[in-house]
Amino acid sequence: MNLQHTYKTISGSRPELKVSVCAVLLSLVLYSCANIGTPDGGLYDETPPKIVHTTPHEGAIGIMPKKVTLEFDEYIKLENAYERVVISPPQYEAPEVEAYGKKVTVTFNDTLKPNFTYTIDFGNSIVDNNEGNPMGEYAFSFSTGGAIDTLQVSGKVLEAENLEPIKGILVGLYKIEETDSMALEDMLNWSDSASIAADSIFQTKGLERIGRTDGSGHFIVKGVAPGKYRIFALTDQDQTYTYSQKSEKLAFTKQIITPYAKYETRMDTIWHDSIHYDSIFPVKYTHFYPDDVTLLAFTAKQDDRYLLKSERPEQRFFSLYFTAKSDTLPRITSLNFTTTDSTIIVETVPTNDTIKYWITDSLIYTMDTLEIQVDYYATDSLKQLSLRCDTLSFVSKISKERLAKQREQAEEEWAKEYKRRVKSERKAKQAEEERAEREAEEEEKKAAEAEGRKYVKKKKEKKKRSKEEEEEIVVPPMPLEPYEIKWSATAGMAPNKNIDLQFDEPIAYMDTSKVTFEMKVDTLYEPAPYLLLPVEGKVNAYRFYAEWEPDSTYMLTLDSAAFVSVYGKATDATKRNIKIRGLNSFSTLFVTLQNADTSAIVQLLNGQDKVVRSAHVENGKVDFYFLQPQTYYMRVFYDRNGNGEWDTGNYDTRQQPEEVFYYHNPLQLRAQWDVNQIWNLKSRPLIEQKPEKITKQKPDKAKQIQHRNAEKLAERARRKKKN
Repeated sequence: MNLQHTYKTISGSRPELKVSVCAVLLSLVLYSCANIGTPDGGLYDETPPKIVHTTPHEGAIGIMPKKVTLEFDEYIKLENAYERVVISPPQYEAPEVEAYGKKVTVTFNDTLKPNFTYTIDFGNSIVDNNEGNPMGEYAFSFSTGGAIDTLQVSGKVLEAENLEPIKGILVGLYKIEETDSMALEDMLNWSDSASIAADSIFQTKGLERIGRTDGSGHFIVKGVAPGKYRIFALTDQDQTYTYSQKSEKLAFTKQIITPYAKYETRMDTIWHDSIHYDSIFPVKYTHFYPDDVTLLAFTAKQDDRYLLKSERPEQRFFSLYFTAKSDTLPRITSLNFTTTDSTIIVETVPTNDTIKYWITDSLIYTMDTLEIQVDYYATDSLKQLSLRCDTLSFVSKISKERLAKQREQAEEEWAKEYKRRVKSERKAKQAEEERAEREAEEEEKKAAEAEGRKYVKKKKEKKKRSKEEEEEIVVPPMPLEPYEIKWSATAGMAPNKNIDLQFDEPIAYMDTSKVTFEMKVDTLYEPAPYLLLPVEGKVNAYRFYAEWEPDSTYMLTLDSAAFVSVYGKATDATKRNIKIRGLNSFSTLFVTLQNADTSAIVQLLNGQDKVVRSAHVENGKVDFYFLQPQTYYMRVFYDRNGNGEWDTGNYDTRQQPEEVFYYHNPLQLRAQWDVNQIWNLKSRPLIEQKPEKITKQKPDKAKQIQHRNAEKLAERARRKKKN
């Protein structure tokens, strides 16, 4: 405070006020000195917002409102309204949900259905504007008919493949009318095409009542009338509330839902603080059933087969990509060039949906455009596979000009490096010659001194290389790039592993005379037996087999050109030291399954839920040897079709995805441990099986009142006590 300025402002030019003004200023100074600290303000608002009025009234019947308005006792806001606010029955034209001031409004853009209970489920999205105090779970209901339906259906939606909770997926009901009850058993039987066609409601009619899952995969469908229902889950990409695209994730079940409610009693606790409680007392409440519906969602495989794309990333090969697998390869016919059996090498995958064609003839692959006819089986309008013929033009993404420029740059770099190396060698040679001359001169000087004669230093002509001499360096042609090998792990291998040799181009041949394999015995290496064979189905990979002995060392030697590619590249000479770990560094796991299907496959998982080992169950058992000591998790799936991999479901044929189970605890394996684990697959419900540590989808963080006033009041008490 500027006291001089204040004094002048108050007193002005009236001297009779000066004494009294001084007294006032003195009191102000004394007051400010007595209040040095900063005021801490008032208490925080810890009261959740409350509804004071609604239009229409909550629970109103026989109405068709265009808008619903909620009025609160304080300023509020909506958090994540798009995710959390669910209106049931669903609205095909999205309603407008707005929050401003002390009001929330919901404006309907669809015509409301007669004789329906409408539920606007806000979840926990309503909070006060200042402190974010949550109002809590809240749903507003009204009816266009003569009664409010109050039943609820709840449960969880999990990913069928890995039992991950699914957040944000719709869950909906269809009511089974009494007129359909006669056909209900046939609909659920799904034994023939007629039954399947009759049960197409999910593809033809929108869901009638809906809910949405939270972060733990939990859902509640509210406002349900008494009756029998079918239940589905759907990631509704086009907002039709029907299963209309195969890219939409869905879940379906034969289970018939019959909602009901019971009055039950639970025990509630009044807490004194976070540790101690004051009392426990019984509370009557309404329990809605069923509350444990489990839906397993999946995305159907794309079984409509057609040519997705074709490309020629570089001159030497082109690729075809199909949308679904096939038992046969397409037939290709060249239109503007001539081929032989060795001109094109075909590289495939087991499903034949990705095919790469390597061209070995340089006269062909240097052509700007390749014209090719492709005959293949594709899905027609009747959903049947029929022969189709396409004519394709392939132009390399890397042009001739770009390749020539890259080649020119590479040759320039090669010439530059070669000349640098030659100059360096010449310089080293010259330095060696000069050193030898100095040594000879020193020897001659010593000899002269020993003979008592005078040493006469020879005059040396200074050698100076001319520019012409430097330009005499003849640069040889740039050598071919080496045929690079990508090795699988060769250090610290387990005795049950083998070594893969992967190349980036097809292999023309392998020369076994240039391969040497030895085992270290004491301090010497001795020849050891081995096999080196092509990997089935691959044109650019070999696998090295040997009878590995634990705690042993081997040496694999490849001489130059042991492998040669179809383009003339050859491998460089190389040696690989292979160390096989001892048995005392591994763990062993023996698993006995109970209540398991004979088609079960057990998968060992790491901490990222990734498969590290798998094995078929035989006689209810499976053994895993040579395991790296660490923490593992276990998953089982039923390989119903025997293809060795998990398969998704198909709503068109009413095929459920193959069943999956998780062992609920981690398995900590240590070196030299033999662990026997009994696993009853059905000892726990599916929603409790997957361990939390490998569950990626975590529950939503619950919004709570912060209770910051307790801390503020405690601080005030401390200050008061101190003063």
